[in-house]
Amino acid sequence: MASAETLTVQTTTDSAEKATALARGAVEARLAACAQIAGPVTSVYHWAGGIETTQEWQVLFKTTAARYQALERHLLSAHDYETPEIIATAVVAGSPAYLSWITAETVAR
Repeated sequence: MASAETLTVQTTTDSAEKATALARGAVEARLAACAQIAGPVTSVYHWAGGIETTQEWQVLFKTTAARYQALERHLLSAHDYETPEIIATAVVAGSPAYLSWITAETVAR
């Protein structure tokens, strides 16, 4: 089943505790149905004129297109990075029951 209405949204942070806080905050606010944390991962990137190598934790949120802007605002306000990674990817197919669950769990109450 295709679903342009369902998104995965990814961010990273520099500790497991911060990743958990970002995940819990978004799920508690119903901005995401769930969030998965993976890490540590090694990130290599350009920053402030140099190349950095750090350990980070990835957080992958399951949400809807209708809740994306609110999730982005939440991440920007809760995140301590100057320029946090916030990338949304459309879900092109998925289990109808799972996609329906994401929609049901992200309705503001």
